[in-house]
Amino acid sequence: MVIIQIADQALVKKMNQKLILDEILKNSPISRATLSEITGLNKSTVSSQVNTLLEKDFIFEIGAGQSRGGRRPVMLVFNKNAGYSIGIDIGVDYLNGILTDLEGNIILEKTSDLSSSSASEVKEILFALIHGFVTHMPESPYGLVGIGICVPGLVDRHQQIIFMPNLNWNIKDLQFLIESEFNVPVFVENEANAGAYGEKVFGMTKNYENIVYISINVGIGTGLVINNELYKGVQGFSGEMGHMTIDFNGPKCSCGNRGCWELYASEKALLASLSKEEKNISRKEIVERANKNDVEMLNALQNFGFYIGIGLTNILNTFDVEAVILRNHIIESHPIVLNTIKNEVSSRVHSHLDNKCELLPSSLGKNAPALGAVSIVIDSFLSVTPIS
Repeated sequence: MVIIQIADQALVKKMNQKLILDEILKNSPISRATLSEITGLNKSTVSSQVNTLLEKDFIFEIGAGQSRGGRRPVMLVFNKNAGYSIGIDIGVDYLNGILTDLEGNIILEKTSDLSSSSASEVKEILFALIHGFVTHMPESPYGLVGIGICVPGLVDRHQQIIFMPNLNWNIKDLQFLIESEFNVPVFVENEANAGAYGEKVFGMTKNYENIVYISINVGIGTGLVINNELYKGVQGFSGEMGHMTIDFNGPKCSCGNRGCWELYASEKALLASLSKEEKNISRKEIVERANKNDVEMLNALQNFGFYIGIGLTNILNTFDVEAVILRNHIIESHPIVLNTIKNEVSSRVHSHLDNKCELLPSSLGKNAPALGAVSIVIDSFLSVTPIS
């Protein structure tokens, strides 16, 4: 009985501490009195927990705030520099990494190209990228608190990489390898899931409860935020809508299905629709030619938007969400694709659905998945903050 009571007391203390820290994060600078009002905790509990957080360098005090009668209150601020986090998005042909503080502000960022995408090359470039960030990381009480990695493929609830249809490498024990090298917690997530979480935490949709995030690159990935929570399904595989069938008699996909959406609406499909001389054209060159009113390129981009709109119609008929975020450099850079998508969706879905859901280009761009990975790291670190 005594052991149970002690455990219960520790749990309550932990919950109170997390509640207070969350409010400081959201409302900083804030006074102890205001914390007591917002949380409903008595002043002695707030004072005790605040002292613990001060001792552990999670918060600090600044000058007195405005008085509402009596002494001016000392204001509390979250210490965003108490530690740092690394987020890395491993794409089919690139690695995009960021180093952030505990509020997700980017301190450093670096993108590296992948030439062969072999397991050995990915590991070598990945480790070099992380070591570079660690070397340039400012001094702090907690140092590097964790690393978030996202990949374009199936990641189960045990953070094991199960399948990546557009990559010829597979490192199932990637989490273990990185943890062994850097001795910090490592979290592995699907790229689209991480992107959805990044947009929810840092993007234009932070005040929306239900969003769909669609990442359009070599393939198509989809992340879902339902009722403010990242929805991953029973095994962690939800959101693989790039592999929904839009042509039952279509070509074979690398996933084993036929007529998958990404065979028609991915950047790989866009490049395949261009002439043989243009197969290696860059995204930048595509946008530049479109901006010069190149008729062939504008037609290709309109066709690109048409097929995106086809699959998006199915998604909107399945999920009743407030916004769909489209993450793609070309969509973010030239209006013709987004306008075509909107027109196609409007012509296919019920007017009530069309009027209620926003179709938005990503506000975070290429950093959305890495920022989502960072958020997962920071959330975990703050939730397991030791209590005194």
